[in-house]
Amino acid sequence: MTSTLLIVQIALAIAITISVLLQKSSSIGLGAYSGSNESVFGAKGPTGFLAKSTFTLAFLFIINTLALGYLYTSQNSASVADSIVPANNAAVPAAPTKETSAPAAPLAPKTN
Repeated sequence: MTSTLLIVQIALAIAITISVLLQKSSSIGLGAYSGSNESVFGAKGPTGFLAKSTFTLAFLFIINTLALGYLYTSQNSASVADSIVPANNAAVPAAPTKETSAPAAPLAPKTN
């Protein structure tokens, strides 16, 4: 399921990029290469259509991002520390205390 949503996420990112680049700005952008779009999109041209499609694509992108985040966190809810703790709850040896520790090394003789 997450791989399908990841492919949709990539497709939406590419579609948003194209939609933004086709919009008219102070510099003409990539809209100069689209030809005469007034007959296809109406009297106002592609401005209203591209703005609405960009908004729709961005909304779908955000919804898809939230769904991906939810699915990834639900699949990977286990912690790294869970793999360290023994699965059968076996007794973990305790740290050595002073009684069980090795005797200290003798001190070196003093030299004059």
